[in-house]
Amino acid sequence: MPTVLSDDYIHDPLRVYQLLQEAGPVQHVILPTGMPAWLVTGYAEARALLTDPRLSSNGVYDRLEKLREAATGEPSSFSPDLARHLLNTDPPDHTRLRKLVNKAFTPRVVERLRPRIEQIADELLDGISGEPGTDLLATYAYPLPITVICELLGIPVEDHDRFGQWSGSLVSTAGPKEIGEASAAMGAYLYGLIEAKRARASDDLLSALVHAADDGDSLSVPELIAMTFVLLIGGYETTVNLIGNGVLALLANPGELDRLKADPSLLRNAIEEFLRYETPNHLSSPRYTTEAIEIGGVQIPAGEFVMISLLAANRDATRFDAPERLDIGRPANGHHLGFGHGIHFCVGAPLGRLEGEIAIGRLLARYPGIRLAVDVTELRWRPSTAMRALETLPVLL
Repeated sequence: MPTVLSDDYIHDPLRVYQLLQEAGPVQHVILPTGMPAWLVTGYAEARALLTDPRLSSNGVYDRLEKLREAATGEPSSFSPDLARHLLNTDPPDHTRLRKLVNKAFTPRVVERLRPRIEQIADELLDGISGEPGTDLLATYAYPLPITVICELLGIPVEDHDRFGQWSGSLVSTAGPKEIGEASAAMGAYLYGLIEAKRARASDDLLSALVHAADDGDSLSVPELIAMTFVLLIGGYETTVNLIGNGVLALLANPGELDRLKADPSLLRNAIEEFLRYETPNHLSSPRYTTEAIEIGGVQIPAGEFVMISLLAANRDATRFDAPERLDIGRPANGHHLGFGHGIHFCVGAPLGRLEGEIAIGRLLARYPGIRLAVDVTELRWRPSTAMRALETLPVLL
């Protein structure tokens, strides 16, 4: 019988993962959303499956919608245009799609964005009032990455807030009506934006993708919409949570905070430790087995959904020494799975790392006495199985 995961899985997943790992690295579960899946929590098993061609992403979100329809009797309201993205395809389609965006996110190209990201961070810090209980997510961790990714794609500044609202709905455990409305609104907006870029290109990534299609590439309009959608969600949500979770990790571990303030050269390594310690992506994108797979001592039949917990794998004691301890000097922590692994490794990882480094570094330089405004036990996590995300982060500056 599968293990039924309750809301504790969302609010305290680390405790749940510890119990699951004690029972074995691969378990048959029912997620809080009602979805049956094989949940992988072991590091070795996760790393192996993330590169296993017997696990497919092709059309996986369509399969999930059919499963939900069968369970609830409600027809799908999710915009089909948003589903034709990198996380919903296998090679060769995935290879073709990814090739078009890889060049925009190389470390060398991303490094050129440093001055602008530093400017955005400084402007946001200038605007923080410093009132007791300032929510660092709303004032800093949210607006920084949404500004960066929207500017990169060429989305008008007046529309940034709308994208944040749509994104929040799409990665939550909200009902199908709310998710459907958000996806339809985002899909319709992106369609109009793509047509505007087609008529009049500007110096941004979306214009480049649109006109690459015009120059003979096989990107269709639905593929352009889906590509923009996944870049927005990935470039926004993951980085918000890297910043928020990273700051929380430091504030909850004052010894490591003092260590970083004393030696800022540790910041780049600290970012890797934050990605391991409080992984922003709770679960990898879903996959399904195309044939039976034996892994971690269990046999997963063909046609089954598999969810790989990046958060649990990054806390696996068989891979990391004292995984429950934050150690910003931890050696070789680049082996974490914070950005995934294999062909679906986060295309925007260099950008996320740079934003995290700048955001946290400049925050600590400006406000070295920062501390939590509430007890850590009062913090709440957003209702999402996709993201490890705080609802608020009240601080004293």
